[in-house]
Amino acid sequence: MKLGRYLAARDLLWRTGPNWALRTSRSQLLAAGAGEPGVFKTWSDEEPGNADAAMMWARALTRAALAAHRTKRSPQVVARAAGLAQQACERARALVPACPVPWVDLLQLTQLPFAPHHFDPYAHTRGLPWDALKDPAMHHRGPWPLLTEINWRHAGNREGHHRMREYFQRRSHQPAAAMNYACWIVARGTHNPELLVLPLYALMDIYRQRHGDGHGGALQFWQTAQVHHYARRAYEDWFARVPPVEYPWLALSDLSHLAHALVACGETQHAAHVFHAMGPYATPQPWQDINTSLGRSSDWRHEFLRIRASTLR
Repeated sequence: MKLGRYLAARDLLWRTGPNWALRTSRSQLLAAGAGEPGVFKTWSDEEPGNADAAMMWARALTRAALAAHRTKRSPQVVARAAGLAQQACERARALVPACPVPWVDLLQLTQLPFAPHHFDPYAHTRGLPWDALKDPAMHHRGPWPLLTEINWRHAGNREGHHRMREYFQRRSHQPAAAMNYACWIVARGTHNPELLVLPLYALMDIYRQRHGDGHGGALQFWQTAQVHHYARRAYEDWFARVPPVEYPWLALSDLSHLAHALVACGETQHAAHVFHAMGPYATPQPWQDINTSLGRSSDWRHEFLRIRASTLR
């Protein structure tokens, strides 16, 4: 079964070719499947010189390292997992230097409790300070060289920017830093209009911090001018310009966050178009955390279907 599954993945990624946006998203989805690490280990062992196999094995090891940290494994276990993931990223990077995915994985590894520059193979040759930008509008320190490497290979890489947002949210423990980053990206312009949804993810992080345990004012949080501004901009400058034939290619998570924000700030007519684009599918977030914080039902799906039905009415 592992043989058949990795052959299917190999065929899918081979047909993707050097389409870096599609390669990034497909490899991300493939790595998220249950039991996939064993599949990619088998593939890597069977075809040690295959660039796609090396990329997927690096994906799997990166996810394992973050899972070890998230489940509070010992520092030695986390360090060992991080080292193995870094080695796999280096191997994948050597096989296809133009691919952004190994750099995305290295950026994701900076979420671990180690000095971020250890995950940059060129850290010793870069100018100092390594973690600062020469931009007065962005004062937050972070693994900027890794994001730069990603953008050199694929400008506006969606996952790369989301991993950077997560770095600020998790390493600083201040969702406001992630929000500042997302607003900075939107304000300076981007090669990828999908990134206009970044502030909606960052707003959700702030909501979890302030209202995740049922604190008051949860509903009012989504009715501010800030939410309305970023929801409208994401809709008008990104979603409204996408031809309907391309809806199946859009990230379902982006559509879910946009639909929720539009409903919450009263833009139900626009939200209806986003729900149509989603079709019969949905991601747990942001609906699950919103539902839990408001205590509306035991299953987020019930509340999601109620909101969707009332919007499409």
